[in-house]
Amino acid sequence: MEIPESRVPILLVHGIRASATMWRYQEKKLRAAGHRVLAIDLPGHGQRMTEPFTVPAALAAIDDGVAALGGSVLLVGLSLGGYYAVAYAAEHPDRVAGLIAAGCSAVPRGALLEGYRLLARMIHRLPDRGLWLHEGLARLLLPAAGARDVLAGGAALDVMDSGLQATSTLTPLASLAAYPGPVWLVNGALDHFRLDERRFLSACRNGTVVVVPGATHLSSLAQPERFTAILLGVAGQVSRAN
Repeated sequence: MEIPESRVPILLVHGIRASATMWRYQEKKLRAAGHRVLAIDLPGHGQRMTEPFTVPAALAAIDDGVAALGGSVLLVGLSLGGYYAVAYAAEHPDRVAGLIAAGCSAVPRGALLEGYRLLARMIHRLPDRGLWLHEGLARLLLPAAGARDVLAGGAALDVMDSGLQATSTLTPLASLAAYPGPVWLVNGALDHFRLDERRFLSACRNGTVVVVPGATHLSSLAQPERFTAILLGVAGQVSRAN
């Protein structure tokens, strides 16, 4: 099928400990709507599980994905992927026609981040490094299809502490202020990462908050139909504007 040139390509960036497979539902629906779509693995995750996670390596992975899609994309990141999507958009605004930053409206430092790092280190000391807990929570908290998708790429059990430490060096408020294009802050209604949502919106030059009803932190997996409808709506707007 020939893809209309006017449809913006879409790059999807996953959350921590997950991989590109978490986007399977969205990939299928977006392709059916005529978009070229690519979901990437960040270093330390999925097919790149053995690679160290660093800020430059994560941004390079996004840049490779943008290049594979032709050099200009609607960039979509969730949680960890959202923070790096924001950082990438600030550095390369000419390559990001629009930005969806999901589940990342909290400044990644201070008590929230240090609490997560402490918890990650404790879980990593378990005999299975936390695999049983990771899989069990996915199956408990997500719909069956979402749990299958997020677990299909394997669990990046060794990346939590290094990934969180690296992310603490990012400055998402400054990055949002630097990016001139349209931004959609997409958050689950029940997401604890909405803590600084108003500050994040105020930092955007052209920002919109979209709340996914009934969704927790992993909104694309918890409410896939609603999240995908938001993606399709944003993709339509960005396509018409470019």
